[in-house]
Amino acid sequence: MAYDEYLTERIRNALKEQGASFEEKKMFGGICFMVDDKMCVGIIKNDLMVRLDPELHDQAVKREGARPMDFSGKSMKGFVYVEPAAIDLDSQLEEWVRLALEYNPRAKATKKKSP
Repeated sequence: MAYDEYLTERIRNALKEQGASFEEKKMFGGICFMVDDKMCVGIIKNDLMVRLDPELHDQAVKREGARPMDFSGKSMKGFVYVEPAAIDLDSQLEEWVRLALEYNPRAKATKKKSP
């Protein structure tokens, strides 16, 4: 198992409960939940990956269990990892998903490669 299947199901439920229409894509050795063709939340191994407003980044990484996303060795502002212990409760996970969904309408879509 490359990523946490139980967390995958919990994210699906949190997105559905918040009325989001989403698509799942396997990437980075994990899974990403796309909302409006944009990365929203995902899982890398056992960590939750959250795309949020870059203005909230510094505040977000100060929260318990959160750290900057440094997938490529360089921190990406507006992307954070959250460790499993910090999203043990559904309410904790739902809060992170809410932050991602709030930012999603303003997030830039990844440019699609031409065939």
